[in-house]
Amino acid sequence: MAAVQVVVADDDVLLREGLASLLERSGFEVVGQAADATELLALVRDRKPQLVLVDIRMPPTHTTEGLDAARVIREEQPDTGIMVLSAHVDVEHATELLASGHGIGYLLKTRVTDVADFVDTLERVSKGASVVDPALVQELVSARRRDDPLAVLSAREQEVLMLMAEGRSNAGIARRLWVTEGTVEKHVRSILTKLNLPETGDDHRRVLAVITYLEAR
Repeated sequence: MAAVQVVVADDDVLLREGLASLLERSGFEVVGQAADATELLALVRDRKPQLVLVDIRMPPTHTTEGLDAARVIREEQPDTGIMVLSAHVDVEHATELLASGHGIGYLLKTRVTDVADFVDTLERVSKGASVVDPALVQELVSARRRDDPLAVLSAREQEVLMLMAEGRSNAGIARRLWVTEGTVEKHVRSILTKLNLPETGDDHRRVLAVITYLEAR
């Protein structure tokens, strides 16, 4: 079976050369190395590799040049696998990249210590799989929780709010959950407080709570 052709892009020459050497020893064919995004795009257009390794932050500004290049590569050569190596967890950029489809990987540079695992990951990405660093997964989960207004509610309160969204009265919710109406009223008051809704009439706050629930779903 023919070796997977790879282009490696990183402005750190020692890291770039080290990665290229590791890949060659592991059975890949390194068809080019780039120190900046412009050089990377030229190489990819010329060599049409099956896989690209790129650092998110590259010259001249060391902000999003690598990510921008990855976006262009995905548009021009959608079947080329892209493995992004980053020194830091960057949720916003990673989410944008992962949303672009299959054959995408995002790993922290510190993860490139288990050679066998790293090589296996690259092979999977070159074949269309998407791989995400565990540290990024944790950050994505945390970010989602931070952005979810319902995360402050207990499981029972979320259940009560769901039944409120179905148009049930407190009495109807009590019958559904096999609890007293007084218990439901306490849950509703807690929900309205935790969602930090404006101090208006309870009926209006109830509507606002339902709207919050529906928008979060």
